[in-house]
Amino acid sequence: METAPDSGLTVSPSLETAVSLDAVFAPVRSLTAFEETVDRLGTAIKLGLLPPGTRLPAERELCTRLGIARSTLRQALVALGQSGHLHATRGRGGGTFVADPQPPSAPLSNLVIAHWRETCDRRLTVEVGVAVLAARRADPEAVAVLEELLETIAGLNDDWRAYRQADIRFHVGLAEATHSPALVPVMTEVQGAITGLIELIPHPQEILISSNQQHRRLLRAVKKGDQPGAAAAMVDHLQGTEHILAGLLPRF
Repeated sequence: METAPDSGLTVSPSLETAVSLDAVFAPVRSLTAFEETVDRLGTAIKLGLLPPGTRLPAERELCTRLGIARSTLRQALVALGQSGHLHATRGRGGGTFVADPQPPSAPLSNLVIAHWRETCDRRLTVEVGVAVLAARRADPEAVAVLEELLETIAGLNDDWRAYRQADIRFHVGLAEATHSPALVPVMTEVQGAITGLIELIPHPQEILISSNQQHRRLLRAVKKGDQPGAAAAMVDHLQGTEHILAGLLPRF
């Protein structure tokens, strides 16, 4: 093991010749900073740019290089630790290190993973339109149902199965709030497809909490009848999911 020049990173000798680490630790510019950080570090680990045993720079340096708040970085590091990508040690020589690869927790489908971006594209097409129509048409009764669902979801961060069921119900509820019955089965279909992908990755609480914060922003826009705001909130929410999938999905 040796230290890459000017990186503050302990890496394997072959890493320096693979690619520049500048891209891995370039500033995060997305509005979904937490998810993008998980994506950036998780993808670098999967590609071998940060091989097992690599010690990450100190938090202060990482925050500076990524251009994010320390609270955001810590959320991402906790999520990657819970997913098995990183582990932390204390004392002399301690720090945050890339963990040895862990076996997948669910059977993998080459076909599902190969086409994951197409699944996300279809979801984006459907759900942004649903968000706009929900903001235009949702009545107080529909909004009340959605608010109740978010309260339920907020208490399920430690129960992935129950969380996902309530999450699906929230998105289907948005489709119901459009008062366009044809959109409900379409929403159900895209939720089923994305669930097949989400089940292939770990589900740290930090990710679930962040997702529900995005839900609340979306519902605020729907409640106010803010169609552009609802569309923007949905785009951010779905892009956040894409970042998490990009960072944590297995590669073949």
